[in-house]
Amino acid sequence: MAAEASKPIDSKVLWGGGRSPFSVSYGKLMMWFFLISDALTFGGFLGALGFARHKFEAVWPVTEQIFYHFPFVPHDIHLPLLYVALMTFILIVSSVTMVLAVEAGHRMDKKGVTKWLALTVVGGFIFLGSQAWEWSTFIHGSDHGVYKLNSGFTTELVTKDGDKTTADLGSGIVAEIQADESLLIKNGEFIGSTVTGEDAEAIKSTAEFVHGASLTRNEYGHQLYADFFFFITGFHGTHVLSGVILNLVILINVIKGVYHKRGHYEMVEKSGLYWHFVDLVWVFVFTFFYLV
Repeated sequence: MAAEASKPIDSKVLWGGGRSPFSVSYGKLMMWFFLISDALTFGGFLGALGFARHKFEAVWPVTEQIFYHFPFVPHDIHLPLLYVALMTFILIVSSVTMVLAVEAGHRMDKKGVTKWLALTVVGGFIFLGSQAWEWSTFIHGSDHGVYKLNSGFTTELVTKDGDKTTADLGSGIVAEIQADESLLIKNGEFIGSTVTGEDAEAIKSTAEFVHGASLTRNEYGHQLYADFFFFITGFHGTHVLSGVILNLVILINVIKGVYHKRGHYEMVEKSGLYWHFVDLVWVFVFTFFYLV
């Protein structure tokens, strides 16, 4: 057997055409080409995110202080990134069920493919619903809104420890007016610090009031943070939606016995490549946008 494996392949067989050089079908090869090009697009988004975050580091929002909500839990309870972590776990589990669906297809197990592919579709729908809720919460913003400084503002800061220091709050800093007319700095290096009520009134009369987030406003800090959030998570969400639709169509064909009659479940495998790519990309998005 080893001697046969080491035997050179005739040049006519190698260069005669009519065979795949990598022993893969045309459909799977084209799927790989698409995934490579798509990976470059996501890489561009994440690279731009890293550049912007480095350039505006002083006023870049702290993600843990933004995504701390959880469905059916009062908003004053802080659970930093817990729901995003749950979304990530659900997507990873759906990747496992896709692996099991592909494996069942190799064994021509129609019931197994149906079961595991259906669970993959359910996991995709749960992720999409969770992302819609996350977007809704992000767009709605806090209960009070913030004041965004349009120009530099020099003031005396009082830290949580009671220390006082004079600092220049540059343009782009966002702050929330407290009930006692003090100012809570929401981002940058002055998190948790307060200023005097007199300075708070000065800010109220000159700063821009911002409530919620969109492509043109962002109460959480620098505008680019919101822009990258919508573009990166939205672009990924579009991929998840298309993957769910694709898996749903394939699931219907599996139930009808289309692939069983063909004698193979290669379409499930090709869809699985795409779904694993979507899961892998989210791991990078979760790491570089939410965690780092």
